[in-house]
This record gives sequence, C-alpha cells and structure tokens, in this order.
Amino acid sequence: MTPKQLLGRRGEALAQQYLQGLGYEPLEQNWRHRRAEIDLIFMDGPALVFVEVKTRSTDAFGHPLEFVRKRQTELLSSAAAAYMEKIKHEWELRFDLVSVILEPDGCYKLEHVKDAFYPGLHDWE
Repeated sequence: MTPKQLLGRRGEALAQQYLQGLGYEPLEQNWRHRRAEIDLIFMDGPALVFVEVKTRSTDAFGHPLEFVRKRQTELLSSAAAAYMEKIKHEWELRFDLVSVILEPDGCYKLEHVKDAFYPGLHDWE
C-alpha cells in the first residue's frame, strides 16, 4: 500500500471508530459498485448513511472537505442506489462527510458533517 492509501485507511478507521461511538451501526467498509467506492456505510436509527471520508496530513492546501467534487457525489449517489437495491432499503438515507487531518505527532482533527449533500443538488459547476 502506498503512503497515501495508508493515510486514507487510517482516516477511515478513525471515522468508523468515531461514528460507532455515536451509536451508528456499521454495515460495510470500502463497498464498491462499478467505478465508485463508498468508504463507510452505517445505519443511524432508521437512516441508511453513506459516508465519504477525506483524510489529509495537513490543511495547508485547503480543508479536506473542499476536495469533494460534483463527479464524486454523482458516483457516490449511483453506488448508494445500487446498495439500497441490494439490501432492499426503501426508507431514509443520508450522505455524510468526515474530514480527518492526521498530524505528524499522531494527533488528529476530525469533523463530521451530516447531510453534507443531496443527490442532484449541489453548488459545484
């Protein structure tokens, strides 16, 4: 695994630990559908939650959440629809983002944004 992949996996592990601490029930990790990958999938009460995790070693070049683009949300939405069909889920769903900044000393900053985007509705061009 490359250093970038290791950084991403560490961020996903921290995000999963954080969300489980909030009572979310984990269902999947790194679930793939065609060209899309959903980092984490949880149940939060009746809501099926699809989580994109953005991990960086610094925010010097921008906040990790700034790196979520329109095409990525489209791929996530498509994968989410396939997952919902697979498990026959017809109820509430949500797309959350988790930003993790891992500092060299091992400390980290984590930010969780619920309902970060809605499929088809965005501000990106």
